[in-house]
Amino acid sequence: MRILFMGTPDFSVPALEALVKGGHEVAAVVTQPDKPKGRGKAVLMTPVKEKALEYGIPVYQPVRVKKDEEFLRMVEEMKPDAIVVIAFGQILPKRLLDIPKYGCINIHASLLPKYRGAAPIQWAVIDGEKETGITTMMMDVGLDTGDMLEKVVIPIEKDETGGSLHDKLSAAGGPLILSTLKKAEEGTLVRTPQTEEGTCYAKMLTKSLGDIDWSQDAESIERLIRGLNPWPSAYTSLNGKTLKIWQAEVLDESPEGTPGQVVKASQGEFLVKTGKGTLKIESLQLEGKKRMDTDAFLRGYAVEAGTVFERRQ
Repeated sequence: MRILFMGTPDFSVPALEALVKGGHEVAAVVTQPDKPKGRGKAVLMTPVKEKALEYGIPVYQPVRVKKDEEFLRMVEEMKPDAIVVIAFGQILPKRLLDIPKYGCINIHASLLPKYRGAAPIQWAVIDGEKETGITTMMMDVGLDTGDMLEKVVIPIEKDETGGSLHDKLSAAGGPLILSTLKKAEEGTLVRTPQTEEGTCYAKMLTKSLGDIDWSQDAESIERLIRGLNPWPSAYTSLNGKTLKIWQAEVLDESPEGTPGQVVKASQGEFLVKTGKGTLKIESLQLEGKKRMDTDAFLRGYAVEAGTVFERRQ
């Protein structure tokens, strides 16, 4: 099948690899414009662009697909059988959606109709879901509202982080899109309209989301820590400095004190009272320092019991 592939971050790369290795003709790749990153502000290629160039596939980077008449005409002349989209990062116009014979097929990182939107992976962890997955869907002009095609379910482990779940779902996208395209070509693909029942929106992540509210229960805070690992991370304030918390364990203990108050910070144990239960911090990182386990942190940084963590905002 002749494919136009649209994607941008690391998450999209395994699907592109699967299409190439699966024998499809990837006529071109469309990705977001290169952007300056890091302290040096060096302009870096997107991960999808890097992979496309490895394969010798032409790359296009329109700033705004909707407004780029030259790009839209190019796609019309290309006449792709299907457009495959995964984490591309722009809303596509109806004119583009109508071009391919088999339509525009999106690979979405949730079990639709649940978790439409920008950050379905992290919110599934934060919300305490037991499972999530990948859904292929026909794209329409709405945001993740098109007919569902196929799904694969991925269990969410007890210690799952946003990062580990990202990698599992990314790997699952390749085999699923190959299955979906095969059925499309055979005429056996079943389209299931989405309903509004059970749906929810996975809003975009912001750094401020990681500012821990210690009045919440320990389980909710622990899920937030895992869901925002590795980005944007969960954090609090210790003596005016940002303290990132990378790993924690929930304890049922309910000591006296204020939410956010350090109950114990000695003998390798770092316990903090929450709105309900206690959080045992296992891995953390003080502003300007490297990430370390609790024992190493407490050997180099004295924290007194009774200290109260504050919110940064």
